[in-house]
Amino acid sequence: MIFYSLQETLLLAAAAIVIDWIIGDPKWPTHPVIWIGRLIRMLEKLLRRKEEGRSVKRIKGAGIILTAVVLAVSFGIMWGITAIAAWIHPWLGYAVSAWFISTTIAVKGLKDAALLVYRPLVAGNLEEARKYVGYIVGRDTAKLSPSEASRAAVETVAENTVDAFVSPILFALLGGAPLAMLYRAANTLDSMVGYRNDIYVNFGWCSARTDDVLNYIPARITGLLLMFAALLNKGMSAARSWSSVRQFARRHPSPNSGIPESAVAGALGIELGGLNYYFGEPSERARMGWPLRRMEPYDIVRSVRLLYTVSILITAGVLGIWLCLR
Repeated sequence: MIFYSLQETLLLAAAAIVIDWIIGDPKWPTHPVIWIGRLIRMLEKLLRRKEEGRSVKRIKGAGIILTAVVLAVSFGIMWGITAIAAWIHPWLGYAVSAWFISTTIAVKGLKDAALLVYRPLVAGNLEEARKYVGYIVGRDTAKLSPSEASRAAVETVAENTVDAFVSPILFALLGGAPLAMLYRAANTLDSMVGYRNDIYVNFGWCSARTDDVLNYIPARITGLLLMFAALLNKGMSAARSWSSVRQFARRHPSPNSGIPESAVAGALGIELGGLNYYFGEPSERARMGWPLRRMEPYDIVRSVRLLYTVSILITAGVLGIWLCLR
């Protein structure tokens, strides 16, 4: 990073993970992702004015501009904030960097969202569980069975082990808070405009591909970490997780999402994917893993255990490298 040595960056990343474990997503001041989202919507409105009649090439060009501006602004503002903080006092720079890195990861937030689905399921309150599933997925939730609600939560935890933890922390290790925020901006762009529907298939093309590129290596590292995490958790299978990734990951339409999902499915001995409904229309999602048993609500807790084990493994690795460099 521009301001810090490798040893300092390692400690900042470890500190950010601990902050996230304890505090989670900040409620105040406004989360940086909210500001990034506002910037995306403002630029989208500006760039898509009078879009009717434009060629596909021009629409894609507008999408490229959106991606470039959002990434540049996110990186630049974060660079400026951390630079000013470090200029005022080194310890303020450390604190600001660690804090902002922690806002790019969401281990605790992901756990909390998953358990909001789990608790009403085990209490027999399916309607409340469906409501909370709707907060974390885009599919129709009104008719989900307990098994389908559990599957949705497990899939969310599995996929977001990459997006909400491994990717941002790896980018933080490479370039501190500015690069971690750039990654978070790219991921937010993908979640807002990176759809293959009539509205965004061309305008969101660059955002979707950028997210794919940035997650390519982290997704594969996550797959390996999930296998090792399965080895450390009783009742889970690392060998089956490996076999599941090799057999099923390529079936997923995303070049990255199939890896963590198939790894988790194999580790738990369940099948992820299958039939979902979007706006009343059926959509068959690639199936990951083998249905060795029926999905149950406690699989949500098992997926969270895998997520936390991965976060502990990375933290231990970061601190181990720091100790070796001393």
